[in-house]
Amino acid sequence: MPGEPTVRYFDNAATTPADPAVVEAMQPFFHDRYGNASSLHRLGREARRSVDRARGELATAVGFEPEEIVITSGATESDNLALAGLFFASTKRHLITCTTEHHAILHTCDWLESLGARVTRLGVDGEGRVDPAEVANALTDDTLVVSVMLGNNEIGTIQPIERISEACRDRGVPFHTDAVQALGKIPLPSASIDLLSLSAHKFHGPKGVGLLAVRRGLSLTPILHGGGHEGGRRSGTENVPGLVGMAAAASLVVAGLDGNSAQMAGFRQQLIDGIERLPGTRLNGSRELGLPHIVNFSFAGIEGESLVMRLDEQGIAASTGSACSSPNLEASHVLRAIGVPISMAHGSLRLSMGKQTTQEDVDTLLRVLPPVVEELRTMSPFKIGE
Repeated sequence: MPGEPTVRYFDNAATTPADPAVVEAMQPFFHDRYGNASSLHRLGREARRSVDRARGELATAVGFEPEEIVITSGATESDNLALAGLFFASTKRHLITCTTEHHAILHTCDWLESLGARVTRLGVDGEGRVDPAEVANALTDDTLVVSVMLGNNEIGTIQPIERISEACRDRGVPFHTDAVQALGKIPLPSASIDLLSLSAHKFHGPKGVGLLAVRRGLSLTPILHGGGHEGGRRSGTENVPGLVGMAAAASLVVAGLDGNSAQMAGFRQQLIDGIERLPGTRLNGSRELGLPHIVNFSFAGIEGESLVMRLDEQGIAASTGSACSSPNLEASHVLRAIGVPISMAHGSLRLSMGKQTTQEDVDTLLRVLPPVVEELRTMSPFKIGE
């Protein structure tokens, strides 16, 4: 809107703005080409052709075959379908994951435990990486699946996926990864992955649509029942506009991966260099083995939510790393898992970039952040080092 202040957006790990080309690709399917892809008439056949074409584009983008792509409402559903679908289709009852996973994985594991599953939750090192040898040692003849996120959504740490997958292959265990933060940022090691979850709104596509890629030969029991869509794996009328938009977004970010990734990595390094000059700061995650668009810092003597709100007043949109969502203001499970002290974990800030991020955005953040941090520290009853 005219007259509104410019927002410097550093919360792309939460959601991204839809690419204008994606919106344009979706538009006809809301009004002119609105058929149900399961209908036999012309509009339905046209919708089916669009669905099939988009599925093929998505398969190419993620390194799977078209028939291996299951369209879902987003990564939360995809993660649930991957774990629960395998669980209900098998007599095996052991799952392996790690302590820094997204809640869509951790809470699904909790649910499956209540149904008789046995879950091994592996710890991580100070940068957030799980040891592939620990994965190998945890595997048993009863292991159903291993699920480890490709790149962490809070701290950006990239996991050693190929080595973890190799351990799984040696024992004939399927490997699942939540790759939500990775598409368009780093190449996907698709050959190492048996099941892969994505959500379109994380890579400049629409909200409310995602996918689960499932290698041929793996059996999934559906968790949604109805008309038998998606090869019987996920019932529900196809979200044709969303699917078309997701395919367009995936193709765009894969085509632009090298340039966009290099630009975001350069901005990430500028943020690290600039923020580390502030006293009482801690970089959370891996300096070298991190996604190019995410950086997470903790600030001594500051409460993270206050920092986010003060930055918002200055026209900067970011998120707190403390992820306080309970009445007890429990600090982020990811930061606790990598050994960040509770006081520092509550003073964390996640900054995440997108392909639309500019040098002016970064310069503005680095100019605004230091005085905001200083102001909040003067108001805090806690001092650096306490």
